[in-house]
Amino acid sequence: MSCSKIFSGYLPELTYGIIKYFHSDYSTLHSCILVNRLWCNLAIPLLWENPFSISTENYDFIKIYLNNYLNDDDLKTKFNEYKTIYNLSPSNTLFNYPRFLKYLNTFEIISCIKSWSRSLKHEKPKFIKLVYTTLFKIFIENEVNLHLFKIEITVDYYDYFNDISELILQNTTFIYNIKNLNLRIGDNSLRHRNLSSDEHILIRNRILQIINLHQNFKEISFYYDYYPLYQSLLNDYNYSNTLKSIILCHVDFEGITNLTEIFEQLHVLESVHILDCISLNISFVQQIINLTKPFKLKSLFVDRLSQIEPLELLLRKSGDYLENFGFSISNLNSIQLLLQQQLLELTVKYCKNINYLYFGGIVSQIAYLILKLIENNQNLNYLFISTKNDNTKIECGSIILQNLGQILPSKLEYLNLVLAIEESDFEIFLKNSQDTFIRKLLFYSLISQNILPPIKEHIMKKKRTKYLSTIIPFSEEGLLFDECTDLGTLEDEVKEFGLYNIEVKCYYSLLMYKYDFIKGIN
Repeated sequence: MSCSKIFSGYLPELTYGIIKYFHSDYSTLHSCILVNRLWCNLAIPLLWENPFSISTENYDFIKIYLNNYLNDDDLKTKFNEYKTIYNLSPSNTLFNYPRFLKYLNTFEIISCIKSWSRSLKHEKPKFIKLVYTTLFKIFIENEVNLHLFKIEITVDYYDYFNDISELILQNTTFIYNIKNLNLRIGDNSLRHRNLSSDEHILIRNRILQIINLHQNFKEISFYYDYYPLYQSLLNDYNYSNTLKSIILCHVDFEGITNLTEIFEQLHVLESVHILDCISLNISFVQQIINLTKPFKLKSLFVDRLSQIEPLELLLRKSGDYLENFGFSISNLNSIQLLLQQQLLELTVKYCKNINYLYFGGIVSQIAYLILKLIENNQNLNYLFISTKNDNTKIECGSIILQNLGQILPSKLEYLNLVLAIEESDFEIFLKNSQDTFIRKLLFYSLISQNILPPIKEHIMKKKRTKYLSTIIPFSEEGLLFDECTDLGTLEDEVKEFGLYNIEVKCYYSLLMYKYDFIKGIN
């Protein structure tokens, strides 16, 4: 009876609760549209709240925006220049789709436009910029009420930022009504682009104008050493009662002497994320130690180690706050190995609330310390382990596989093992971890072993995962492929796993990058 009422539309609140559960399952949402009018009215806003983030080759939503909501005759005239590849012809729509927008990311918008232009075989920068600015004009005119707006200013999108920032500053209500405004500033290429002093000042002033208009700025991200811009932005605006999160990625701390003063005035700061930053030395850490308030370091990833004392001081002050930790150090000599061991020992000692662990290029000498750290953190939800591809990889893979299964928590959101996987060790891991459900499970074997049969026996048949990605070096007949084969490309295997409600994905489509993870949690 209750089920029939839901489908008949007698319980709209309950129906919405059910449909909202599928907010990121776009194929299911499309199916919901076809059930009845109520389901359509509930599913459409979810499909259109963040269309630029949907991983698909279908960019019809861009055409719908341009076809139906462009009222500027001058812009229509400009589009007529491209009539061979695009024709502005309004179609009947049942909804005001721009009004459903809740999330916008400038990087995602440009990426979608570029992909769409490639499908049209028309990739002229002039056309891409025209579409980009036109979309923002449409969003502004339709008075979208955004929950989150992320502005990414990188070398590839520097000119795009100038275009939309001018448009936004001319329409102040757009930025004022945004609930959460985030900035991501800089990339590696910006270090090599010779911006003039006027360009630098223009970027700085426009960013500050946008922040001032918003009045409730909560997050800022600095990527790479983008001149002294990050210093001036933190100094020249009072974030004391608004800024909640700072992400510092590949930033060079050398020469920064006012960190104590900056952080002391951030009264509502909830998280600091340090990702592979340069000059993480005693000078930087001492400024943090001098703070009279807690330093809520939520993420610490390192890609180089020069001394252990600064990290020990940092973990002693902030280890209780640390939720995301890891390292990936490619040039591993004896000194680096010793520093890695010391860092792991400190993390085991001071950090008990880790949610995400990332270890790239490990060797057997530190494998047991990593296992100890995993065992100590039962809040763990995301784990990536990759061994260094050298003469220790088989020993390291065996240590991990023989001991990891019995210390995993009962549920994991994500597990990715890039190891030298031998069948006997793999069987031990699968049996020891049989009580753990892993939503996204990835295996990448560095040696030629047929790991597919035990995966079917212990993972597939027992339905222990929702999404699976595997790089397999052998066929079921034991024949070596010319190259490693991605399970997601084998149609028959994908169908077989599908019978057990397991979705097989290509490895790199399911791979989670630490930078994207940190961006996603803010």
